Amino acid sequence: MSSATARTGAPARPGGHRKRPPRPDLRALRDALPKAAQAVVTDYERHLSLERGLSPHTVRAYVGDIVSLLAFLTAEEGDAPPRSLDDLDITQLRAWLAGQRTEGAGRTTLARRAAAARTFTAWAHRTGQLKADPGGRLAAPRAHRTLPGVLRADQAGALMAASAKGAVERDPVALRDRALIELLYATGIRVSELCGLDVGSVDFPRRVVSVVGKGDKERTVPFGVPAAAALSEWLAEGRPALAGERSGPALFLGVRGKRLDPRAARRVVHEAVAAVPGALDMGPHGLRHSAATHLLEGGADLRSVQELLGHATLATTQLYTHVTVDRLKAIHDRAHPRA
Repeated sequence: MSSATARTGAPARPGGHRKRPPRPDLRALRDALPKAAQAVVTDYERHLSLERGLSPHTVRAYVGDIVSLLAFLTAEEGDAPPRSLDDLDITQLRAWLAGQRTEGAGRTTLARRAAAARTFTAWAHRTGQLKADPGGRLAAPRAHRTLPGVLRADQAGALMAASAKGAVERDPVALRDRALIELLYATGIRVSELCGLDVGSVDFPRRVVSVVGKGDKERTVPFGVPAAAALSEWLAEGRPALAGERSGPALFLGVRGKRLDPRAARRVVHEAVAAVPGALDMGPHGLRHSAATHLLEGGADLRSVQELLGHATLATTQLYTHVTVDRLKAIHDRAHPRA
Protein backbone atom coordinates (compact mmCIF):
# COMPACT_ATOMS: atom_id res chain seq x y z
CA MET A 1 0.00 0.00 0.00
CA SER A 2 1.38 3.40 -0.94
CA SER A 3 1.85 6.18 1.59
CA ALA A 4 -0.90 8.17 -0.12
CA THR A 5 -3.26 5.23 0.20
CA ALA A 6 -2.36 4.75 3.85
CA ARG A 7 -3.09 8.38 4.66
CA THR A 8 -6.31 8.85 2.71
CA GLY A 9 -7.77 5.37 2.39
CA ALA A 10 -7.88 5.75 -1.41
CA PRO A 11 -5.20 5.23 -4.06
CA ALA A 12 -3.52 8.33 -5.41
CA ARG A 13 -4.53 9.28 -8.93
CA PRO A 14 -1.76 8.63 -11.43
CA GLY A 15 -2.26 11.80 -13.46
CA GLY A 16 -4.15 15.07 -13.72
CA HIS A 17 -3.69 15.79 -10.03
CA ARG A 18 -2.36 19.18 -9.02
CA LYS A 19 0.53 18.67 -6.65
CA ARG A 20 0.63 20.67 -3.47
CA PRO A 21 3.44 23.19 -3.33
CA PRO A 22 6.25 22.24 -0.94
CA ARG A 23 5.96 23.81 2.48
CA PRO A 24 8.49 26.62 3.03
CA ASP A 25 10.99 26.35 5.85
CA LEU A 26 9.42 29.00 8.09
CA ARG A 27 12.24 28.84 10.62
CA ALA A 28 14.78 29.60 7.88
CA LEU A 29 12.54 32.39 6.51
CA ARG A 30 12.20 33.88 9.97
CA ASP A 31 15.95 33.76 10.62
CA ALA A 32 16.59 35.44 7.24
CA LEU A 33 14.38 38.43 8.05
CA PRO A 34 16.00 41.73 9.02
CA LYS A 35 16.53 42.04 12.77
CA ALA A 36 13.80 44.68 13.09
CA ALA A 37 11.29 42.38 11.35
CA GLN A 38 12.30 39.46 13.58
CA ALA A 39 11.64 41.63 16.64
CA VAL A 40 8.18 42.51 15.28
CA VAL A 41 7.39 38.81 14.77
CA THR A 42 8.52 37.98 18.31
CA ASP A 43 6.34 40.75 19.78
CA TYR A 44 3.37 39.61 17.70
CA GLU A 45 3.85 35.98 18.74
CA ARG A 46 3.89 37.06 22.39
CA HIS A 47 0.69 39.05 21.83
CA LEU A 48 -1.12 36.06 20.29
CA SER A 49 0.02 33.63 22.96
CA LEU A 50 -0.08 35.66 26.16
CA GLU A 51 -2.59 38.44 25.55
CA ARG A 52 -5.09 36.69 23.30
CA GLY A 53 -4.54 33.22 24.77
CA LEU A 54 -4.65 31.41 21.43
CA SER A 55 -3.68 27.75 21.19
CA PRO A 56 -0.08 26.90 20.23
CA HIS A 57 -1.34 25.48 16.92
CA THR A 58 -3.18 28.73 16.04
CA VAL A 59 -0.19 30.84 17.10
CA ARG A 60 2.13 28.81 14.86
CA ALA A 61 -0.24 29.18 11.90
CA TYR A 62 -0.69 32.95 12.32
CA VAL A 63 3.01 33.59 12.93
CA GLY A 64 3.93 31.44 9.94
CA ASP A 65 1.63 33.50 7.72
CA ILE A 66 3.18 36.78 8.92
CA VAL A 67 6.71 35.45 8.46
CA SER A 68 5.70 34.58 4.89
CA LEU A 69 4.30 38.10 4.40
CA LEU A 70 7.38 39.85 5.77
CA ALA A 71 9.69 37.57 3.75
CA PHE A 72 7.71 38.50 0.63
CA LEU A 73 8.12 42.20 1.40
CA THR A 74 11.85 41.77 2.02
CA ALA A 75 12.27 39.90 -1.27
CA GLU A 76 10.40 42.69 -3.09
CA GLU A 77 12.92 45.25 -1.90
CA GLY A 78 15.81 43.60 -3.74
CA ASP A 79 18.91 45.74 -3.35
CA ALA A 80 16.95 48.77 -2.13
CA PRO A 81 17.47 50.00 1.43
CA PRO A 82 15.23 48.19 3.94
CA ARG A 83 11.89 49.89 4.41
CA SER A 84 10.03 50.25 7.67
CA LEU A 85 6.91 48.26 8.46
CA ASP A 86 4.99 51.51 8.02
CA ASP A 87 5.48 51.18 4.25
CA LEU A 88 3.16 48.17 4.19
CA ASP A 89 0.07 48.98 2.11
CA ILE A 90 -2.93 47.27 0.54
CA THR A 91 -1.14 46.82 -2.81
CA GLN A 92 1.59 44.75 -1.19
CA LEU A 93 -0.90 42.70 0.78
CA ARG A 94 -2.82 41.87 -2.40
CA ALA A 95 0.40 41.04 -4.24
CA TRP A 96 1.38 38.65 -1.42
CA LEU A 97 -1.97 36.84 -1.62
CA ALA A 98 -1.77 36.73 -5.42
CA GLY A 99 1.64 35.09 -5.14
CA GLN A 100 0.21 32.50 -2.74
CA ARG A 101 -2.55 31.73 -5.23
CA THR A 102 -0.04 31.33 -8.05
CA GLU A 103 1.91 28.85 -5.93
CA GLY A 104 -1.21 26.70 -5.57
CA ALA A 105 -2.83 27.82 -2.31
CA GLY A 106 -6.54 26.98 -2.20
CA ARG A 107 -9.47 29.17 -1.23
CA THR A 108 -9.49 28.00 2.38
CA THR A 109 -5.76 28.68 2.80
CA LEU A 110 -6.07 32.11 1.17
CA ALA A 111 -8.98 33.00 3.43
CA ARG A 112 -6.98 32.04 6.52
CA ARG A 113 -3.90 33.97 5.40
CA ALA A 114 -5.97 37.04 4.63
CA ALA A 115 -7.48 36.81 8.12
CA ALA A 116 -3.97 36.45 9.61
CA ALA A 117 -2.81 39.55 7.71
CA ARG A 118 -5.82 41.57 8.90
CA THR A 119 -5.19 40.52 12.50
CA PHE A 120 -1.52 41.45 12.19
CA THR A 121 -2.03 44.89 10.62
CA ALA A 122 -4.72 45.76 13.17
CA TRP A 123 -2.29 44.89 15.98
CA ALA A 124 0.58 46.77 14.32
CA HIS A 125 -1.61 49.85 13.88
CA ARG A 126 -2.86 49.66 17.46
CA THR A 127 0.71 49.44 18.80
CA GLY A 128 1.91 52.36 16.71
CA GLN A 129 3.98 50.38 14.20
CA LEU A 130 1.65 51.27 11.31
CA LYS A 131 0.21 54.75 10.74
CA ALA A 132 -2.83 53.22 9.02
CA ASP A 133 -4.37 49.74 8.90
CA PRO A 134 -4.29 48.48 5.28
CA GLY A 135 -5.61 45.06 6.29
CA GLY A 136 -9.11 46.43 6.78
CA ARG A 137 -9.40 46.72 2.99
CA LEU A 138 -8.03 43.25 2.25
CA ALA A 139 -10.53 40.81 0.82
CA ALA A 140 -10.07 37.13 0.04
CA PRO A 141 -12.22 34.42 -1.55
CA ARG A 142 -14.63 32.80 0.85
CA ALA A 143 -13.49 29.45 2.14
CA HIS A 144 -15.50 26.49 0.89
CA ARG A 145 -17.76 25.07 3.62
CA THR A 146 -17.55 21.40 2.75
CA LEU A 147 -19.97 18.96 4.30
CA PRO A 148 -18.15 16.66 6.73
CA GLY A 149 -18.20 12.93 6.21
CA VAL A 150 -19.82 11.03 9.06
CA LEU A 151 -20.42 7.49 10.21
CA ARG A 152 -23.91 6.05 10.04
CA ALA A 153 -25.34 5.13 13.43
CA ASP A 154 -24.88 1.42 12.71
CA GLN A 155 -21.26 2.01 11.67
CA ALA A 156 -20.62 3.93 14.89
CA GLY A 157 -22.08 0.99 16.81
CA ALA A 158 -19.82 -1.42 14.90
CA LEU A 159 -16.81 0.76 15.72
CA MET A 160 -17.60 0.72 19.44
CA ALA A 161 -18.22 -3.04 19.39
CA ALA A 162 -14.90 -3.67 17.64
CA SER A 163 -12.98 -1.53 20.14
CA ALA A 164 -14.67 -3.36 23.03
CA LYS A 165 -13.79 -6.72 21.47
CA GLY A 166 -10.16 -5.63 21.13
CA ALA A 167 -10.04 -4.84 24.85
CA VAL A 168 -11.23 -8.29 25.94
CA GLU A 169 -7.66 -9.49 26.49
CA ARG A 170 -7.14 -6.55 28.92
CA ASP A 171 -4.10 -5.28 27.04
CA PRO A 172 -3.35 -1.77 28.40
CA VAL A 173 -3.10 -0.15 24.97
CA ALA A 174 -6.33 -1.80 23.80
CA LEU A 175 -8.09 -0.61 26.96
CA ARG A 176 -6.80 2.91 26.29
CA ASP A 177 -7.88 2.84 22.65
CA ARG A 178 -11.37 1.69 23.59
CA ALA A 179 -11.75 4.45 26.20
CA LEU A 180 -10.36 7.02 23.76
CA ILE A 181 -12.80 6.09 20.97
CA GLU A 182 -15.78 5.86 23.31
CA LEU A 183 -15.06 9.26 24.84
CA LEU A 184 -14.47 11.00 21.51
CA TYR A 185 -17.77 9.76 20.12
CA ALA A 186 -19.70 10.24 23.37
CA THR A 187 -18.63 13.87 23.82
CA GLY A 188 -17.64 15.18 20.39
CA ILE A 189 -14.58 16.88 21.89
CA ARG A 190 -11.55 17.80 19.77
CA VAL A 191 -8.50 15.55 19.76
CA SER A 192 -6.38 18.32 21.32
CA GLU A 193 -8.97 18.64 24.10
CA LEU A 194 -8.95 14.88 24.65
CA CYS A 195 -5.15 14.72 24.93
CA GLY A 196 -5.18 17.67 27.34
CA LEU A 197 -7.50 15.93 29.83
CA ASP A 198 -6.24 15.00 33.28
CA VAL A 199 -7.53 12.21 35.48
CA GLY A 200 -9.22 14.84 37.63
CA SER A 201 -11.09 16.19 34.60
CA VAL A 202 -13.49 13.23 34.75
CA ASP A 203 -16.41 13.37 37.18
CA PHE A 204 -17.79 9.82 37.29
CA PRO A 205 -20.74 10.43 39.67
CA ARG A 206 -22.10 13.17 37.37
CA ARG A 207 -20.73 11.50 34.21
CA VAL A 208 -19.23 14.72 32.86
CA VAL A 209 -15.76 15.78 31.74
CA SER A 210 -14.27 19.27 32.13
CA VAL A 211 -12.69 20.33 28.84
CA VAL A 212 -10.40 23.27 28.11
CA GLY A 213 -11.08 24.32 24.53
CA LYS A 214 -9.98 27.07 22.17
CA GLY A 215 -9.02 30.32 23.82
CA ASP A 216 -8.63 28.47 27.15
CA LYS A 217 -12.41 28.39 27.49
CA GLU A 218 -13.61 25.65 29.82
CA ARG A 219 -16.84 23.76 29.32
CA THR A 220 -18.48 20.70 30.85
CA VAL A 221 -19.53 17.89 28.53
CA PRO A 222 -21.60 14.84 29.55
CA PHE A 223 -20.84 11.27 28.50
CA GLY A 224 -22.87 8.07 28.62
CA VAL A 225 -22.68 4.74 30.42
CA PRO A 226 -20.56 2.91 27.77
CA ALA A 227 -17.90 5.64 27.87
CA ALA A 228 -17.95 5.61 31.66
CA ALA A 229 -17.39 1.83 31.69
CA ALA A 230 -14.52 2.07 29.19
CA LEU A 231 -12.87 4.90 31.16
CA SER A 232 -13.24 3.00 34.46
CA GLU A 233 -11.53 -0.08 33.03
CA TRP A 234 -8.73 2.03 31.52
CA LEU A 235 -8.09 3.81 34.82
CA ALA A 236 -8.29 0.62 36.89
CA GLU A 237 -6.29 -1.74 34.68
CA GLY A 238 -4.73 -0.01 31.68
CA ARG A 239 -3.32 3.29 32.90
CA PRO A 240 -1.42 1.85 35.91
CA ALA A 241 0.40 -0.50 33.52
CA LEU A 242 1.66 2.37 31.35
CA ALA A 243 2.13 5.08 33.99
CA GLY A 244 5.62 6.21 34.90
CA GLU A 245 7.58 9.15 36.24
CA ARG A 246 6.65 11.34 33.23
CA SER A 247 2.93 10.59 33.30
CA GLY A 248 1.82 13.36 35.62
CA PRO A 249 -1.97 13.72 35.89
CA ALA A 250 -2.60 12.97 32.18
CA LEU A 251 -5.72 10.90 31.57
CA PHE A 252 -4.47 9.21 28.39
CA LEU A 253 -0.90 7.94 28.11
CA GLY A 254 1.34 6.78 25.29
CA VAL A 255 3.26 3.53 25.39
CA ARG A 256 6.25 5.29 26.99
CA GLY A 257 4.14 6.64 29.81
CA LYS A 258 3.97 10.28 28.69
CA ARG A 259 0.79 12.22 27.90
CA LEU A 260 -0.74 10.88 24.68
CA ASP A 261 0.18 12.92 21.61
CA PRO A 262 -2.66 14.04 19.27
CA ARG A 263 -0.91 12.38 16.33
CA ALA A 264 -0.98 9.03 18.12
CA ALA A 265 -4.68 9.53 18.94
CA ARG A 266 -5.44 10.28 15.28
CA ARG A 267 -3.64 7.10 14.24
CA VAL A 268 -5.69 5.05 16.72
CA VAL A 269 -8.97 6.37 15.29
CA HIS A 270 -7.94 6.00 11.65
CA GLU A 271 -6.95 2.37 12.19
CA ALA A 272 -10.11 1.57 14.15
CA VAL A 273 -12.45 3.14 11.58
CA ALA A 274 -10.64 1.38 8.74
CA ALA A 275 -11.81 -1.95 10.21
CA VAL A 276 -15.51 -0.97 9.90
CA PRO A 277 -16.97 -2.22 6.58
CA GLY A 278 -18.09 0.61 4.30
CA ALA A 279 -16.98 3.39 6.63
CA LEU A 280 -15.28 6.49 5.27
CA ASP A 281 -11.68 7.06 6.25
CA MET A 282 -11.75 9.49 9.16
CA GLY A 283 -9.93 10.54 12.29
CA PRO A 284 -11.04 12.11 15.57
CA HIS A 285 -12.64 15.08 13.80
CA GLY A 286 -14.82 12.64 11.88
CA LEU A 287 -16.05 11.19 15.17
CA ARG A 288 -16.79 14.74 16.31
CA HIS A 289 -18.84 15.34 13.17
CA SER A 290 -20.60 12.01 13.63
CA ALA A 291 -21.47 12.75 17.26
CA ALA A 292 -22.95 16.14 16.34
CA THR A 293 -24.96 14.73 13.45
CA HIS A 294 -26.35 11.83 15.49
CA LEU A 295 -27.31 14.21 18.31
CA LEU A 296 -29.28 16.39 15.90
CA GLU A 297 -30.90 13.37 14.27
CA GLY A 298 -31.88 12.18 17.72
CA GLY A 299 -33.72 15.41 18.44
CA ALA A 300 -31.11 17.61 20.17
CA ASP A 301 -31.54 21.33 19.56
CA LEU A 302 -28.87 23.28 17.74
CA ARG A 303 -27.99 25.52 20.69
CA SER A 304 -27.29 22.54 22.96
CA VAL A 305 -25.04 20.95 20.35
CA GLN A 306 -23.20 24.27 20.03
CA GLU A 307 -22.51 24.26 23.77
CA LEU A 308 -21.37 20.63 23.74
CA LEU A 309 -18.97 21.16 20.83
CA GLY A 310 -17.61 24.45 22.14
CA HIS A 311 -18.39 26.42 18.97
CA ALA A 312 -18.01 30.17 19.37
CA THR A 313 -20.90 30.89 17.00
CA LEU A 314 -24.07 29.08 16.07
CA ALA A 315 -23.19 29.47 12.38
CA THR A 316 -20.43 26.85 12.76
CA THR A 317 -22.83 24.37 14.34
CA GLN A 318 -25.40 24.96 11.60
CA LEU A 319 -23.09 23.18 9.17
CA TYR A 320 -24.27 19.92 10.72
CA THR A 321 -27.89 20.66 9.84
CA HIS A 322 -26.95 20.37 6.17
CA VAL A 323 -25.57 16.90 6.79
CA THR A 324 -28.80 15.90 8.48
CA VAL A 325 -31.03 17.36 5.76
CA ASP A 326 -29.00 15.63 3.04
CA ARG A 327 -29.37 12.33 4.83
CA LEU A 328 -33.12 12.82 5.27
CA LYS A 329 -33.45 13.61 1.56
CA ALA A 330 -31.52 10.45 0.68
CA ILE A 331 -33.78 8.36 2.93
CA HIS A 332 -36.85 9.98 1.38
CA ASP A 333 -35.64 9.31 -2.16
CA ARG A 334 -34.92 5.70 -1.28
CA ALA A 335 -38.04 4.89 0.75
CA HIS A 336 -40.93 7.14 -0.24
CA PRO A 337 -43.27 5.57 -2.84
CA ARG A 338 -43.65 8.88 -4.69
CA ALA A 339 -40.11 10.20 -4.25
